[in-house]
Amino acid sequence: MMASTTSATAAAAAFGGAAAAAKTRGSSSAPCPRVAAGGRRRSGVVRCDAGVDAQVQAVAKAASIAALEQFKISADRYMKERSSIAVIGLSVHTAPVEMREKLAVAEELWPRAIQELTNLNHIEEAAVLSTCNRMEIYVVALSWNRGIREVVDWMSKKSGIPASELREHLFMLRDSDATRHLFEVSAGLDSLVLGEGQILAQVKQVVRSGQNSGGLGKNIDRMFKDAITAGKRVRCETNISAGAVSVSSAAVELALMKLPKTESLSARMLLIGAGKMGKLVIKHLIAKGCKKVVVVNRSVERVDAIREEMKDIEIVYRPLSEMYEAASEADVVFTSTASETPLFTKEHAEALPPISDTVGGVRLFVDISVPRNVSACVSEVGSARVYNVDDLKEVVEANKEDRLRKAMEAQTIITQELKRFEAWRDSLETVPTIKKLRSYADRIRASELEKCLQKIGEANLNKKMRRAIEELSTGIVNKLLHGPLQHLRCDGSDSRTLDETLENMHALNRMFSLDTEKAIIEQKIKAKVEKTQN
Repeated sequence: MMASTTSATAAAAAFGGAAAAAKTRGSSSAPCPRVAAGGRRRSGVVRCDAGVDAQVQAVAKAASIAALEQFKISADRYMKERSSIAVIGLSVHTAPVEMREKLAVAEELWPRAIQELTNLNHIEEAAVLSTCNRMEIYVVALSWNRGIREVVDWMSKKSGIPASELREHLFMLRDSDATRHLFEVSAGLDSLVLGEGQILAQVKQVVRSGQNSGGLGKNIDRMFKDAITAGKRVRCETNISAGAVSVSSAAVELALMKLPKTESLSARMLLIGAGKMGKLVIKHLIAKGCKKVVVVNRSVERVDAIREEMKDIEIVYRPLSEMYEAASEADVVFTSTASETPLFTKEHAEALPPISDTVGGVRLFVDISVPRNVSACVSEVGSARVYNVDDLKEVVEANKEDRLRKAMEAQTIITQELKRFEAWRDSLETVPTIKKLRSYADRIRASELEKCLQKIGEANLNKKMRRAIEELSTGIVNKLLHGPLQHLRCDGSDSRTLDETLENMHALNRMFSLDTEKAIIEQKIKAKVEKTQN
């Protein structure tokens, strides 16, 4: 029975379970009392017994040793799977807005989400791209299957949606497919509106957010930066952006489609939220000939800045406290805020006065926010119609053939940038081999140097002679390694050179039994175990 328990504990500790094992084995000990801020103990609480502390530390150390003993087995298991780049997500193409809004992560919470994801046992790096049309998580996973399972579970806990239901709407892509998807997203090829420019700005923001928080890892950071390059090239080298519309402009187009043609420009327009998308709504209203818009916003400064920039339209500011009063005087209400809860419910819509028959007799709510600002039940009110981002498909279906032709032109650029990224990633494989080869040579040099110095005897050596012998040994090693190391260095820009470099790397691994790949896996597993214990 004892042997079975020990084996189970060691297996649990092998990867990310060391801390849990320590907790389980030490559960019979009395817990330490809580310490208040400033290091003072609450009155009436007995001080921790030193023996208990020592016992807990001993258990933790034993668990750590058990984990280290399992490294070789774990490394052999994970050697079958190279660390994978993966994307797990859903978009306007795969999931309704009702599901997307439950998974949406506000931009200011991206760093925290990244930290939670990288704390998962099999996730090394992570990034979150959350917009009104998509919620995608990009990761580098130690194990594809285990990593995907952990991310899906994380998404399920965050949203409250059962994992089984989530999987019906999720897409999961791996390595080159995942990278290509991000490049297509950045280029606007996966957008509801082909070639829209706002998504490129959002991809850039992922990089900025990661740099500020230190959250992005080496692979994810490079992948997003190359995606930005691909997005810029597609827009510069093709005409994909010619005539392209954004979500905001599609919203304006939809609203005007639903109004009587003769009254579309005279309809009273209200915009709630003066952020980036709200500003674009005003821009496109101007382009359609609209002369006046009322803007409800938390602060007047942002509205003043828009008013200063856009002189061709009258912009009337109303504070947030007057939102419902402003809505009662509007025929069309555009909403674009970061509110987590609906601004308009069925009760609010019922309380609003009726609309003139000249503009259709129905108040239009065009909601381009995720999470939604207008509750779906508002549609149950006879004098109101609600449209959200999913309803914009009606606008963007036009000119479908032209859109497909432009997308094919862009794919050539995407493929070029994809090859460049994959060559860079392949070139990284040589770095651990370089380090291990040098370390191997240095160990031999140090061992032989020590033997030599012992034979000569410390009494027969002064500092100058000792330094000269050490420099001689170092010089010999450096000259011998120079050739092999030069043949391991490659920037990944030339595929022929890269192939040769990788062949050289595998040859050196065989010749010197460096076992680099297993060492890398062991190092990653060790880092994960230590992170869990801490």
